Amino acid sequence: MRLEELRIEYQAKPIGLDVRKPRFSWIIASDEKNVLQTAYSILVTKDGETVWNTGRVDSNSSVLVEYQGIELEPCSLYNVLVEVWDNKGNQSCIESYFETGLLKGTNLKADWITHNFEAEEQACPVFVKEFKTEKEIDTVRVYATALGVYEIKINGEKIGDTYFAPGWTNYKKRLQYQTYKADGMLKEDNKIEITIGNGWYKGIFGFMCTPNIYGDRVAALAEIHINYVDGTKEIIGTDESWKVTTGAIRSSEIYMGETIDSCYIEDEVSDVQLFSFDKNIIVGQESEPVRITERLSAKEFIVTPKGERLIDFGQNITGFVEVKVKGTVGQKITIKHAEVLDKDGNFYPETLRQAVSHDVYICNGEEQTFIPHFTFHGFRYICIEGLEEIKLENFTACAMHTHMEQTGSFTCSNPLVNQLQSNIQWSQRDNFLDIPTDCPQRDERLGWTGDAQVFAATAAYNHNVALFFTKWLRDLASEQTKELGVPHVIPNILGAQEGASAWSDAATIIPWVIYQTYGDVRILEDQYESMKGWVDFITSRCGENGLWQTGFQYGDWLALDKEESADRTGATDKYLVANAYYAYSTDIVRKAAKILNKNEDAKIYDELYEKIKIAFNDEYITKTGRMVSETQTGCVVALHFDLAEEKYRERIVSALATNIANHKNHLSTGFVGTPYICHALSDNNLHDLAGTIFLQEDYPSWLYSVKKGATTIWERWNSILPNGDFDVSGMNSLNHYAYGSIGEWMYKRLAGINALEPGYKKILIKPEFIKGINSVSATFKSVHGEIKSAWICKDKCIKVDIEIPANTTAIVYLPEQENPIEIGSGSYHYEYVTETSLEKERFSMDTKLEEIMNEPIAVQIFTQYAPQMLDNPMIKLVYQNTLAEVLSSAPDIQPLFQMVVDTLNKSYKSE
Repeated sequence: MRLEELRIEYQAKPIGLDVRKPRFSWIIASDEKNVLQTAYSILVTKDGETVWNTGRVDSNSSVLVEYQGIELEPCSLYNVLVEVWDNKGNQSCIESYFETGLLKGTNLKADWITHNFEAEEQACPVFVKEFKTEKEIDTVRVYATALGVYEIKINGEKIGDTYFAPGWTNYKKRLQYQTYKADGMLKEDNKIEITIGNGWYKGIFGFMCTPNIYGDRVAALAEIHINYVDGTKEIIGTDESWKVTTGAIRSSEIYMGETIDSCYIEDEVSDVQLFSFDKNIIVGQESEPVRITERLSAKEFIVTPKGERLIDFGQNITGFVEVKVKGTVGQKITIKHAEVLDKDGNFYPETLRQAVSHDVYICNGEEQTFIPHFTFHGFRYICIEGLEEIKLENFTACAMHTHMEQTGSFTCSNPLVNQLQSNIQWSQRDNFLDIPTDCPQRDERLGWTGDAQVFAATAAYNHNVALFFTKWLRDLASEQTKELGVPHVIPNILGAQEGASAWSDAATIIPWVIYQTYGDVRILEDQYESMKGWVDFITSRCGENGLWQTGFQYGDWLALDKEESADRTGATDKYLVANAYYAYSTDIVRKAAKILNKNEDAKIYDELYEKIKIAFNDEYITKTGRMVSETQTGCVVALHFDLAEEKYRERIVSALATNIANHKNHLSTGFVGTPYICHALSDNNLHDLAGTIFLQEDYPSWLYSVKKGATTIWERWNSILPNGDFDVSGMNSLNHYAYGSIGEWMYKRLAGINALEPGYKKILIKPEFIKGINSVSATFKSVHGEIKSAWICKDKCIKVDIEIPANTTAIVYLPEQENPIEIGSGSYHYEYVTETSLEKERFSMDTKLEEIMNEPIAVQIFTQYAPQMLDNPMIKLVYQNTLAEVLSSAPDIQPLFQMVVDTLNKSYKSE
């Protein structure tokens, strides 16, 4: 037995940790089966002195064990030793460390500084300080933040490998600072430069490209903490002694792109101005930073019919392009970005709307490498202007996102589904850039709550999103008000508007997903008032019937069952959707109250939940079980949220199946129905139908976009029409992850990886087959370790391979086997022969045929209609020998055979 990956607040060896009671997690690895932790001890020391020693604790807890020692000190290094004992008589230990940050923003004693440039100046200000160090240096830490987005250089070298710090928060109430390790970067004579772009704080943003949303001037705040070998310390902070100038970055906007003039030399240096901004709202970095996580080589050089010179990188990404070039002095190179080419093969940037997304580089005559600093683009193709010779090796696409750990993988026998999984993961990466944006390319890129909540469960399979959503949810709570509820985008730049169902329900649903996935009770504690506040807001808007039936609602956004020109909200009653989510959020709050031992609240929301269910049934389901909106989404939410009374469920399931059949086994759902439709079908004995919908390849379907060449998820089912034309609504992102929410069903139902207890302490493995896929292999790295479920169904043989991490247990339902198996940790292989679905159909048809052949007239009927029978592929395949026998002995007579044919065709019409 050995210990792996000791994490502190989900991070390995974090620095700048601003958590006063950090939590420790570790993964146990063992070659033995059925391994359980029986005890642990945690020792935390500072400078060799013990600050917390648990001693041996008899417990199987190995995830998020909270620090209970002496109060942590700021800017201090703590060493951690964890020792574990298991039920096999083994013990093992692991060491790590963490370094605290400032612990509160007011510990930054430096001054805020800004510039005195004219308002029309677009160049990024560069704040400069020169200083000397004369003693031997031990360690250097830089603590910094900005109003805008910043980059720091020491002696010409950038500190760290991150981008877009301090990130996008509700700057009116929350501003992050970052901690950088700068050991070895200082010399005797030093120069530090802080360059600041407008970013989200001051830059143009939103649908109207509005500038100065949070403020009209960028500013910097930083401290360099120098620890000398002799034990002395020195702090160099921003103050009036700094100077300000401009540099090569002549303009930079997230939407518009960046201009870098490497010939520009700024001779003027100005005094800085002091600036006032509340330090009490400053907090340490809360999620992983944004980094370049993958570099993609150029795939193809293209000259379009219009004569445009393009490069295709083969994948729609978020980021920018690194360009290596040796141009002439003053040569101007322009890089334009687009997601797609039109049907004639020409550059098509229209999906970007007003976001110009042009990067401009002016050469200095030397060999140079250009990359932007404070902008990002959503693109697959670039158009190059101003460069005569284009060499593919000089262009590299840099994919960027919040640097979350990948935790999930899914592959199967169907290559289209594998591409779908790739599209889902790429769209998540591309849109999880500091906040969960709806799209990365156009003049929007906002933190839409509806998109985030429907996708959260899928996101949590693909990547570890605990810190990412923790940070974003804190902004959500800070923007929430009693009067208006939860805004539609977080951070909120759209102004005052009342919360809306499915969107604002992110306040309850996402914390619940984090709790279920990681066993993180603290997320419920931190967000509880926000969760409860959202439900209370809805309650305050309810009428005498106890339902929410007022105000703006998105309904089933972009559903196909109503013409978009008439209404984008779909055909499902908007308030049916609203009250389904009202019930769902109330259910979550009552469960959270019980977990947090808020017994009085639990009782209140228990009663409220039951009242909502009764009111929902009274309002939206008739006494015979017919729904007011018998749309796919209407049926799905009633079933998936368990709102319909038991006596009505069968009819609602039947109505759902009928609706799907009327759409030729295709979905017609929008943002609300799509995440749940396959779940609702699988949960109600229609798993085969779920599989049929899932594997459809024509419009509308998940695989339609794949067959059209998509490498990310589209905003619309028909973003590109069958004839190659584009949707012209003006709202047509080709990188929008909401419909990628099918990923949760893929992991849960096809791979069968489910949590029976929060944090996957107890696991359910229950893979389910669908026609069209004969093998699946999936992994999910839980907080306890990696879970694997893989199966193959071929040649009448089923093979299943399962891996369960140590310190967990699992219940396994093998495919086409009835009885569950309880197992502990370890690797397991199952192999067995079973009846195939075809054999089961044959047995069933044999039985029916035997009954039919008992009819005296049956032989004559078979003789008359045998050719018609043989036109049925299923019957021809299974019964060709039987029919041959019948035909060889049948007399030439006829009457009722048509009745038999009709019976068979009715029984097997699905075949």
